[in-house]
Amino acid sequence: MPTYVLLWTWTDQGVKAAKDSVKRLESGVKEFEKLGISVKDSYWTMGVYDGVVILEAPDDATMSRAVLGLGMLGNVRTVTARAYTKSEIGKILNSLP
Repeated sequence: MPTYVLLWTWTDQGVKAAKDSVKRLESGVKEFEKLGISVKDSYWTMGVYDGVVILEAPDDATMSRAVLGLGMLGNVRTVTARAYTKSEIGKILNSLP
């Protein structure tokens, strides 16, 4: 399954309820699992982003659906990137002319 890196920042609404962020993550993990998405790891961070989540999803459409649904809740804004393993990027690079 493809791997994704989700970077998130709190919205004003989300930071006002920061004390509930662990519970919200746990709830989100359950909702993502219903879509076939596996949360591999998550971190709260300092700096430009307030957190990072590593996920595996069946495909880009499923991941997009999940992230849009997350954003609609209003607690976080996200940036999501498709991540490639060394093997995956090796195949891509080897296919170059």
